[in-house]
Amino acid sequence: MSWPWIVLLALGVLLVVAAEWPRVSGVVGADARRRRERERRKAKLRVVSPEDDDFVESVTRDLDALPTTEEPRSKRP
Repeated sequence: MSWPWIVLLALGVLLVVAAEWPRVSGVVGADARRRRERERRKAKLRVVSPEDDDFVESVTRDLDALPTTEEPRSKRP
């Protein structure tokens, strides 16, 4: 194989890569990595149903334990 054919082959490969770059970058690019990491984090989350008594009791207990301050209310003019 002579060098002009190698150059044409390389140009053809570059043309295909340039044409398919948006699709390839969506799979292997930095944005794809961030998207995969976010999907992994979201997969660990769970929905808490309002019927879950332990959750309700925990929230009530936490709210009761919060320190409060009683500030005098000023009259509005």
